[in-house]
Amino acid sequence: MRLSLDHYRKIVGDTIISDIYKQASGFYKRKILHINSTFYGGGVAEILSALVPLMNDVGIAADWRMLRGSPDFFNMTKKFHNALQGGPINLTDMKRRVYIQTMIDFASYCQIDQDCVIIHDPQPLPLIKFYTKTQPWIWRIHIDLSSPNEELWDFLKEFILKYDNVILSSKEYRRKDLPVEQRIIPPAIDPLSVKNKDINGKTILKYLKKFNIPTDKPIISQVSRFDKWKDPVGVIETFKMVKEKVDCRLVLCGSSAIDDPESHQMFTRVKRRINNFIRNNDVILITSDNNILVNVIQRSSAVIVQKSIREGFGLSVTEALWKKKPVVASDVGGIRLQIKDGESGFLVDPQDNNKFAERIGAILKDPKLGESLGERGHDFVKKNFLITRLLLDYLNLLKEIMRA
Repeated sequence: MRLSLDHYRKIVGDTIISDIYKQASGFYKRKILHINSTFYGGGVAEILSALVPLMNDVGIAADWRMLRGSPDFFNMTKKFHNALQGGPINLTDMKRRVYIQTMIDFASYCQIDQDCVIIHDPQPLPLIKFYTKTQPWIWRIHIDLSSPNEELWDFLKEFILKYDNVILSSKEYRRKDLPVEQRIIPPAIDPLSVKNKDINGKTILKYLKKFNIPTDKPIISQVSRFDKWKDPVGVIETFKMVKEKVDCRLVLCGSSAIDDPESHQMFTRVKRRINNFIRNNDVILITSDNNILVNVIQRSSAVIVQKSIREGFGLSVTEALWKKKPVVASDVGGIRLQIKDGESGFLVDPQDNNKFAERIGAILKDPKLGESLGERGHDFVKKNFLITRLLLDYLNLLKEIMRA
């Protein structure tokens, strides 16, 4: 079933729905184009899967296209991603040439005649250089930019300076050295997506059985890519500490994407770490790209963990809070926007495995604590991080930048 804005009315109320329609009235038949690098795997694709249809539903002619690139290109842009979050990079002339040539190739067959172009993340960033600019261009970056590799940042600024606006997820990511206007628009989840909608107990039991996830012990879970920034190895080490005091089970559910070639390497590393737990099925690794399964795992968990070292926002945290689950997460980046420590979840130094274990154990020993944290987390997400709010934020920005 194709969802329309009206389907969200019972969740967000009449006022927000009315505000969206009012703002959208200035954009009837105006053409908006989103470009990113993948149609599945990761938060950007999930956001666009909900946002673009809703833009069309309220009268905007919205389109979504994917940048095509070689394996060399995606290996390189993964290094860009890591470097923008503070990692090292050897920015060779070859890397620059591969990056630019991919843009030239794409521009040779992708015609852009929309009224506004929104580019998502570093992969398609330089496209602006290879088109005659006749409309506003917006760069939407979902990464933590608080301490990027300076050499890479200087290289990318050559392209960023051509944009009319940059959208960031948190005010912590504002760059004083970037004279382009910077707007703060946090990401959001679609509460009616397969991953987030309510599901019945029969479906939950079916999927738990299908993927061999027993429920004889409390489940701790982390749902995220197998990525060094998500620290799945640290989650395993933390789980070892928790299990010494509370008998429980860990489920690590990780997705992959065509623009993240490192995920398989990290999965292999994680698998080596859990050999001691496989016999008793105490650590379960799942790599299925199955949104119903993710929904089931999160709803079946006693505690949900997000032990990220860096995190642009962390939609897996938003998803967990929406399902009224207690979350123990790293005190970093966009996660701080979502959790008030001790009230709607727990925030912990990502390097402090002992504190992570302590917080997880406290919830496992006191289910009522988990329930109260989950309820408050759900209410906060409902007010701040649903797709309707994101749509309204985009409409407000487009009204300014396009003078609709």
